[in-house]
Amino acid sequence: MRLLYEANIEDIAIGAAVLGSGGGSDPYIGKLMAREAIRQFGPVPLYSLEELADDDLVMPVAGMGAPTVLREKLPAGDDIVRAFHTLAKYAGRGARATMSIEAGGMNSIRPIYIGARLGLPVVDCDGMGRAFPEIQMTVLTAHGISASPFVMSDERGNVLLMNAVSNRWIETFSRSCVMHMGATCAIALYSATVAQLKEAAIPGTITLAEEIGRTLRQARRHERNPVAALCQAIGGFLLFRGKITDVDRRVVAGFARGDARMRGSGAFADQDLRLDFQNEHLVVRIDGEYIATTPDLIAVLDSETANPVTTESLRYGMRVAVIAIPCAPQWREPAALALVHPRYFGYDVDYIPVEERFRS
Repeated sequence: MRLLYEANIEDIAIGAAVLGSGGGSDPYIGKLMAREAIRQFGPVPLYSLEELADDDLVMPVAGMGAPTVLREKLPAGDDIVRAFHTLAKYAGRGARATMSIEAGGMNSIRPIYIGARLGLPVVDCDGMGRAFPEIQMTVLTAHGISASPFVMSDERGNVLLMNAVSNRWIETFSRSCVMHMGATCAIALYSATVAQLKEAAIPGTITLAEEIGRTLRQARRHERNPVAALCQAIGGFLLFRGKITDVDRRVVAGFARGDARMRGSGAFADQDLRLDFQNEHLVVRIDGEYIATTPDLIAVLDSETANPVTTESLRYGMRVAVIAIPCAPQWREPAALALVHPRYFGYDVDYIPVEERFRS
C-alpha cells in the first residue's frame, strides 16, 4: 500500500491520457477534482489486489458519454458519489475499495476523487489497460463478470439503476439513457470481489500511468526527446510525425465519432495519415494501408512536448507524433479480442499486433 498525494495526480493524469488512446475524457478536469478532494480529505491509499482479502467487494466508477460534451458541461462530483452510493445500497453491503474500469483519461482519476471524498482506498488495476467506447468492452466481460447492477447519475440528481441479461444489453439501454442526460453522466458498475478481479483485471495500471507521466516530465526536464523516451519506456512504436490537416468530429448516439487527416513531415514527408476514432482512436492508415488497429493503443502526442492529445482536442494545424503501444496481453485472448476486433467497428481488416506489423 502507498498513499497518493497531489503530486502523484499530476503524473497519473498525463499517463492516463496516453493509455486512454485518445479517450476516457480529458484528464485535466479529473485532475483538478481529485487534487481538490485530496486537499480537503487527505491522501488516498492505493492497494494492489494481493493486499486485500479475496471476499472484499470492489465497486468501480467512471463517466459515460461523448468526451466533447465535458468541455462545456463540467461534472460537479456529486453525480458520481450518488452513483456509487446507489450501487452499494443495492449490493446490500459496503465496498472495501473502488477502482478504474478503464485506464484512460479522466476515468483513471475519478476513482481517486471518490476515494478521497469517501475515505476509500483505490485498487491498482482496471478492466481494460486502456479506454474503449462501449460498456461491454472489458476483459472483465470476457471472464464472465457482469456490469449489472449498473447505475447512472446526472448533474440534476436523476439516478437510474438497471439489470440486464448481458453487458452488451447494458450498453444498448444505457446509451439511449445517456442521451437524455445531456450526452454525459457518472456511472458505477462491474462490482466484483477481489478473487474475481485477480482472475480478470489488468493489474498495475495506476502505477503504469504514473510512470508514463514521470517519464515525460523527466525527459522534458533533462531536454531529451520526450516522444522517444516514452516509446523506449513502454515499448511503443513511432508511426508518424506531421501536421493535422483536417478533423471531422461529431456526436452520434452518445459517442464522439470521426477522423483526423495528417500530412507527414521530416522522415514522413509526402505521407498521408488517417486516424479514425469513436471516443477512442481505433485505426490508423498511412497512404491507405492499415498500420495499427484496436485493441493496440494509438496515441496522438504533441510533437515537441509529447503531451497526449485526446479526440476532443484534435485541431487543424497541430504538429503531432502518432505512436502505437502493444495492448495488454489479455486482449489477445479470443474471447476478449472478439469484443474489440477492428471488424467489430466496421473496418475490413484483421487484427495484427503492432509489433508484428513492424517486424514484417
